[in-house]
Amino acid sequence: MLENRKQIILIFFFSIGILYLFRLFYLQLLDPRYRSIEATNAIRRQIQIPLRGQIYDRNHKLIVANEEVYDMMVTPSKVKNLDTLRFCKVFNITRGYFDSTMATASSYSKNRASIFLRQLTKTEFARVADAMINFSGFNFEQSFFRTYPGNTLSNALGYIGEIPKKQYEEQKTEYYRKGDYIGLSGIEKEYELELRGIRGIKYTLMDVHAQDKGAYAEGKYDTLAVLGKNMYSSIDLDLQQLADSLFLNKVGAIVAIEPKTGEILAMGSYPTYNPSLLSGKEFSKNYSKLVVDPDKPFLNRAISSFYRPGSTFKLVQSVVGLQQGVITTKSSFVGTSSPVACHGHGLHHLANLNNAVQYSCNPYFFQVFKKIIENNDHSNPFIGAREGLLRWHNMVEKFGFGIKLGIDIPGEKAGLLPGVEYYDKIYGKNRWKFSNIYSLSIGEGELGVNVLKLANVAAIFANRGYWITPHLVRGVGSDKSSLKPGLMEVHQTGIESRHFESIMDGMEEVAHAGTARRAYIADIPILGKTGTSQNRKGKDHAVFIAFAPRYNPKIAIAVVVENAGFGGSAAAPIASLIIEQFIRGRIDRQALKTQTINSSFTTVASSKANAEN
Repeated sequence: MLENRKQIILIFFFSIGILYLFRLFYLQLLDPRYRSIEATNAIRRQIQIPLRGQIYDRNHKLIVANEEVYDMMVTPSKVKNLDTLRFCKVFNITRGYFDSTMATASSYSKNRASIFLRQLTKTEFARVADAMINFSGFNFEQSFFRTYPGNTLSNALGYIGEIPKKQYEEQKTEYYRKGDYIGLSGIEKEYELELRGIRGIKYTLMDVHAQDKGAYAEGKYDTLAVLGKNMYSSIDLDLQQLADSLFLNKVGAIVAIEPKTGEILAMGSYPTYNPSLLSGKEFSKNYSKLVVDPDKPFLNRAISSFYRPGSTFKLVQSVVGLQQGVITTKSSFVGTSSPVACHGHGLHHLANLNNAVQYSCNPYFFQVFKKIIENNDHSNPFIGAREGLLRWHNMVEKFGFGIKLGIDIPGEKAGLLPGVEYYDKIYGKNRWKFSNIYSLSIGEGELGVNVLKLANVAAIFANRGYWITPHLVRGVGSDKSSLKPGLMEVHQTGIESRHFESIMDGMEEVAHAGTARRAYIADIPILGKTGTSQNRKGKDHAVFIAFAPRYNPKIAIAVVVENAGFGGSAAAPIASLIIEQFIRGRIDRQALKTQTINSSFTTVASSKANAEN
């Protein structure tokens, strides 16, 4: 019985062994699909790089395109009997370049292809194509570099470049090769997976003389490259280019938003750079210059710089005070003194909230904030201030202060919205009160915002109490769908719409007969607020936020001009010209446009502003 069992077990394992041997014999000798490509020089594996998706504006005008070129690849183990001198002469390179590049390729992999020469034009490729028969181990791949018909939007678009070493080594799924292009900033980085497409692979039979003998296995194992998806941005190219011209010789940023959708119509950071500088063979050279430029052209001031909102923040204080019931639109603080000075119009002129908005009265809003903070029954001013600030903080945060709004490009900063923990750390728990924080009443002190956030505040007032996540891309691919999750999310401030409506008269009077008269357009009601953002280095920054028209608003906007002083003088004209162009489709106030373009606010301090960056 035992012997029979032994025989059965032996027969079983013997049968399994025979099956494995037969399978191995079939795979190695009979089935062509599994013949080792590395073991024979008869098959060449070529990667086909798809063209990257193009980027368009909201009106289908091309912003980013591609120009086809050829990259030379080298596989060191396949380089045989090379006439180096002749090779260098054909490709117009030095022996030093050849030796260093071959060494780099060999250290990467002797058996895998890597970049040897980049971006040969079609003419250059045609000139050397016939000579390739003499240079085994080298082959060409079709590639591309980015071109910029719009010549604008550098910081938001971003750029592509060679994949960084760390990112290459940390790939979870192996896709990129050493030297491959990848989005490194802006839209190019955020939408890398959609823009890059899908690579193809082509297997070609080669004879002993490296002559192409046709497709391997009749192309059965080839895969076609799939073009990257085109990107349809929300940007209005005409509006963007106008903003560029208006910011000549100025430092700052602009953001314009369509309030009802959250789509960004224009986003500029200045000084900027020509996007073509970071495309093509001169990438490394130009990047090295830009990165040390004292004007910081790589800094996207629209989403990364910190500014104090200044008097534009009074709009938020107004509706928070109205919602809490500590003021009404008729509340008056005539003749009330405060530690924050008036703008010179005199307290006796003010009779209600709308007048205070129109003339940007500091003492008025000092009293508004005081009532907000002291809106409790505590006799202890320290505990009362703590509770008041906590309640105020929670309401203001819903306007997007102190948090990231979620724009679809990397680099957005949350900014600063001080709370009880912040002041506890500075002064100690229950050791601070209203007199320590009153500068917040007029948008100064410890507040820090970017221009995107200011534009979003304008959009909130245009929408009477809510905002949609600001975003730059409105569609992906042929069906223009596939937006990233959260880009159409509606955010409520929790403040009743009637409170926003109740100060619209004051906002409209800002441009009509208030602090921003230079922004006035007779037939386009502009509702806005000026601001002067205090700056520790140099002259104060000019700020203006607005939306238009009053009913069914089409555009919300924020402009910051660094070291330009008063918002009504420097920032408001830029915003009003942008509004006029977008709503009318033209600019009739050509004299104001010329004057704004020719105005200059660049100073030594300008390039060093924003110490909080």
